[in-house]
Formats: sequence, C-alpha cells, structure tokens
Amino acid sequence: MSESPEFSVVIPARYGSTRLPAKALADIAGLPMVCRVARAAEASGAGRVIVATDDVRILDACETHRVSAELTSETHPSGSDRVLEVVHRLGLASDALVINLQGDEPSMPSAAILFLAQRLAEPEVSVATLMQRIERASEFDNPNVVKVVVNSRHEAIYFSRSRIPYPRNANVPELEPWRHVGMYGFRVAALEDFVALPPSELEQTEALEQLRLLQNGRRVHVYETPEPIPPGVDTPEDLAAARKRF
Repeated sequence: MSESPEFSVVIPARYGSTRLPAKALADIAGLPMVCRVARAAEASGAGRVIVATDDVRILDACETHRVSAELTSETHPSGSDRVLEVVHRLGLASDALVINLQGDEPSMPSAAILFLAQRLAEPEVSVATLMQRIERASEFDNPNVVKVVVNSRHEAIYFSRSRIPYPRNANVPELEPWRHVGMYGFRVAALEDFVALPPSELEQTEALEQLRLLQNGRRVHVYETPEPIPPGVDTPEDLAAARKRF
C-alpha cells in the first residue's frame, strides 16, 4: 500500500524525566523539542497531530507554537495510557489508525511516520512498529538499545535489552542484529486491549512495555525503516547530538 491512509498522530510528553528534566521543552533550533516532533508529524500527512501532556508548561509551549495539545491525567503509568485518553476524547472509531510518537524523537523522519501508517493500514495488522539494522557492536551490547527478532511474517518474536539473537555457534554465520525504533501504530481497538492488560512479568523484567503484548499472545508487526532514524533524546549528550543535526 503506497497511498496515504487516514491516520492520527498522538505525541505523549511528560514534563518529568529522570535523566534529562524538562526535556520536552529543550530548545532545538528555535523550537521546544516536543514541537519539533509535532512538526515532523504534521509533515507526514497525518489528519491530526496532538500532543498529550501532563503539564501546563508543555501545553503553553505548544499553544505558543500553534501545536494542538491536550492536558491529560498526571497519574497515567505510561505514554500509551496518555495516548488512549486523547483517542477517547476524539471519539475515534475502533478501527481508526493512531501513531504513538514519543515526544523525545525530534529527528524522526516524516517518511517513517507515513510508512508506519501505511503498514498499519494493511488488513491483517493491528499493532505495528519499526526496526533498523544495528551497525556498531557497541549498540548491540548497549542495554539502552532495544533489540528485536522477527519471523518471516514480519511479526516480533521477542524484544530485549540483551543481545538477541546471541551468536553462540562460531561455525554459523551471524544473523543481522536489529534495533527496535520506539514508535508504534495501533488500531484503536488494539490500543484499548493493550492498555487494559495488566503489566506482564516479561515487561517488568526488561522494562519494555511491548513485551506485555507478546506475553499475552498478541501479534506485533515489525518493519524495516524506509530510511535511517537517529536515536531519540534521553541524555544531555543525545540532546547535543540532536541540536547538531538541526
């Protein structure tokens, strides 16, 4: 499917951040980071782009830069819960397409957002996300780089912070390692189902909420990115790199 389907982008953005406080408002080339993310989403062809935040300071910054935003509950345990609150306010149909784009991904290409929406629009897909090749050994060993293994039907087998697949047999050619890109596409019914599930043991062990879906037998389709996607912003070093890119 190459045409542009009808889809919405919701950008969850918290004010608090352990490693980089108030990062959603960090300036990147004259725009707060969350607004920079919204600009990329707007250029993707999305029918609507909305920031879902827990803090009036982010809401005010969005309004200043003419970015649609909604103030959501402060008690949500995850960005997915925050996205669902906005989805319910919009009254979207159960089969509507929603992209959950993190507010710390200022370098996300608009083409990647559209590509994910196109894959999600395929009839057999209800949850979709992206992956790209890991080029450096340091990334494969880094627990902050989430790895993914997929089957021949583009379905996730497992996500992990550890090396997967582990190259145990030196006589067998190593499989290419893949990095998970943390942007998700959901049909609304699948997002409601996901949020209603209790946190799973695997999810809590690896601190990866997508494992809740796999442990409960849900399918997650994973596709190679159409172009390289730079890392998101988690640390001051990441922020400096993002500013340099812009």
